[in-house]
Amino acid sequence: MKELSLYIHIPFCISKCYYCDFSSFVNINHKIDDYIDSLIHELSLYKERISEYNIKTIFIGGGTPSCINPKYINRILEFIYKNFRTTGLVEVTIEANPGTLDREKVRIYKKSGINRVSIGVQTLDDKLLESIGRVHKAKDFYRSYEILREENINNINVDLIFGLPNQTIDNVIDSLKKVIELGVEHISYYGLILEEGTRLYKSYIEGKILLPDEDMERLMYHKATEYLIEHGYDHYEISNYALPSYECKHNLVYWDVKPYLGIGLSSHSNMEGKRFSNTSDINIYIENLKKKILPIEDEEIIDKNTEIEEFCILGLRKISGIGKTQFKNRFSIEIEELYKDIINKHIKNGLILNDDNCIRLTKRGLDLSNLVEIDFLM
Repeated sequence: MKELSLYIHIPFCISKCYYCDFSSFVNINHKIDDYIDSLIHELSLYKERISEYNIKTIFIGGGTPSCINPKYINRILEFIYKNFRTTGLVEVTIEANPGTLDREKVRIYKKSGINRVSIGVQTLDDKLLESIGRVHKAKDFYRSYEILREENINNINVDLIFGLPNQTIDNVIDSLKKVIELGVEHISYYGLILEEGTRLYKSYIEGKILLPDEDMERLMYHKATEYLIEHGYDHYEISNYALPSYECKHNLVYWDVKPYLGIGLSSHSNMEGKRFSNTSDINIYIENLKKKILPIEDEEIIDKNTEIEEFCILGLRKISGIGKTQFKNRFSIEIEELYKDIINKHIKNGLILNDDNCIRLTKRGLDLSNLVEIDFLM
């Protein structure tokens, strides 16, 4: 049977972080009931379309899903279990922020089938947290983590960010050290991206904050990677590290370009030869679904060339690279037949390794991945 992953977007937050440009909102909790009703309506409109799929993973992201009443999360998951095939469901993740979890909430999550929690920590330095608009402190993370473990959540991811204003390598390693000591199964370690329109971007343009330069930012990345590997974490994707067998199965669906369906505001989907996305206007989203109209804003047919491009570009994000056998099985052609000159070019430049099984980025290639990826556009 065909497999499918589901992404569920919850756009509500307690506050807007200074670096965030995601589809998320504060002070609109009066819309929560209507929004959840709309999510259920949207799911129901896909019931026939995905009836032949077995749901493999579910990821509830945001926003801050853990800031709303857990009864809403339970309602969404119960609807999925009752209306879709979930016999092959292996991973159900919810994103949470420190300070938004309590024991009763976690118990409801667990009863609802959630078996993985991703915590947005970003750093364990309270001054740095304040500088990026996070409302929690390090102690809130420790308390949330303690509750999760006491309630037998055995698969926890921690998000960390490097390249923050006034951050040092010592700050980075200190946060990693503390997280590793707890025994966290998975760590996502992202470089700060200044998105136009965010408060942090405005502060940078106005010269009010100082960011690490490019060399320091790269040093933060490689030193952290070395430290994580030394402590038993597998570096399996550019920004992701896991203890053995704890790779994020949902994210691997994206990187392997397998089918996924996004439900909720601004959600993206890729299935049945099409890529499509929902509106980012919450009022339009709710009104459309009251009329039983899917809130799709953009749609694109994925031709074979586009599929090949995505398979290569996303495959290069994985440390294992692009599997040659998988490529041939999927596209009925050897990857070297299509990209011989490009592969040789980047081997010569020291950015790619080509062995019997895969084509992957070198350590230097990880730093210059954008230069490699652009060459795989056909």
